[in-house]
Amino acid sequence: MQTYHLFISHSWSYSDAHDKLVNLLTAHPTFNFKNFSVPPQNPIIGAQTDKELEAAIENKIRPCSAVLIMAGMYSTYSKWINKEIEIAQRMGKIIIAIKPFGAERISSVVREAATAECAWNTNSIVNAIRQNTEA
Repeated sequence: MQTYHLFISHSWSYSDAHDKLVNLLTAHPTFNFKNFSVPPQNPIIGAQTDKELEAAIENKIRPCSAVLIMAGMYSTYSKWINKEIEIAQRMGKIIIAIKPFGAERISSVVREAATAECAWNTNSIVNAIRQNTEA
C-alpha cells in the first residue's frame, strides 16, 4: 500500500484541528501517510530568523506529495499559513483545502490556492489526496 507524504498546514492557535485531522487519517483502514507538519509539541529548533524558519518549512514540504490546509477563515490572516501556501506553489505541490467541520465559509486565500477542496470527513479527505496526487 502506498504511503503518502503530507504536510499539514495549520495555525498553532488551532492545533487541535491538526490533531483531529491526523486522527481521522490514521483511523482510515486503507490509507497510510507520513506526517511532515510542524505541530507545537515538535517545533522547528534552531531557526532564529523568519528566513531560517521559512527554509526549514520548505525542507519539510519538499518530500511531500500534498499540502493539506485547514481552510478556516483564520487562515486568511495567518502569516505562516500564507507563507506555506507560497512555498507549496513555488514547489509545484498539490494543495488540498479542508473545510472546517460545520463551516459555511472558508478562506478565499486558501480556496484560490487549492488544487482541490474537501469536506471535514475521513473519506472526503482521503479521496481528495488519492485523486490529486501521483499513485
